[in-house]
Amino acid sequence: MCGRFTLTLSAEQIEARFGVPLPAPYKPRYNIAPTQEILALITDNQGRRIENFRWGLIPHWAKDPQIAQKLINARAETLFEKPSFRDAVRRRRCLIIADGFYEWRQTPQGKKTPVYVRLKSREPFGFAGLWEAWQSPDGQTLKTCTIITTEPNELIKSIHTRMPVIMPKEFEELWLDPSPKARAELERLLRPYRAEELEMYDVSAAVNSPSTDGPECIVPVG
Repeated sequence: MCGRFTLTLSAEQIEARFGVPLPAPYKPRYNIAPTQEILALITDNQGRRIENFRWGLIPHWAKDPQIAQKLINARAETLFEKPSFRDAVRRRRCLIIADGFYEWRQTPQGKKTPVYVRLKSREPFGFAGLWEAWQSPDGQTLKTCTIITTEPNELIKSIHTRMPVIMPKEFEELWLDPSPKARAELERLLRPYRAEELEMYDVSAAVNSPSTDGPECIVPVG
């Protein structure tokens, strides 16, 4: 799964990478947690843009918004079967903007050590995601999203059984295209990212608390 991630780079770096402006105000984030506001790139009939979304999908048909707590991630293998995701994967695909993510390694002593994973290039990237616009009973619209996960690559396999889908640059436009795609065409994009382009290292247990959100979260330890 993917339960925490970062977006620490400047607005200028992110805008240069994705070619569209960020909504204001923007500030770097070092410990983004579920239910918090995040940035996602979408393309629809209004064009290509980055918007604010809440992390945790609420399907458009949901009666109870608390379902979002169970839908922070979506398994790539079952997107087309699960009622929560099968409509969004055909029409509402997005890239969730990030520059790193956390996983927790189980130690021989039974404790969990946080590990930070990022591109060796230190560039921002997009997690493959799905989004929805949910209407509350009082008529308000809430935009939410989920991060798609897949089996781990050789690097992540040593610490976890799943990893978020990092979308390679060459496939971003195809993933964002809002027109319906064949299942096989989309599934071939949802693969483990190239292990040789990633790096990871242990970080402080300070990231265990969502209230800790500063540069100290990504400082190497050990």
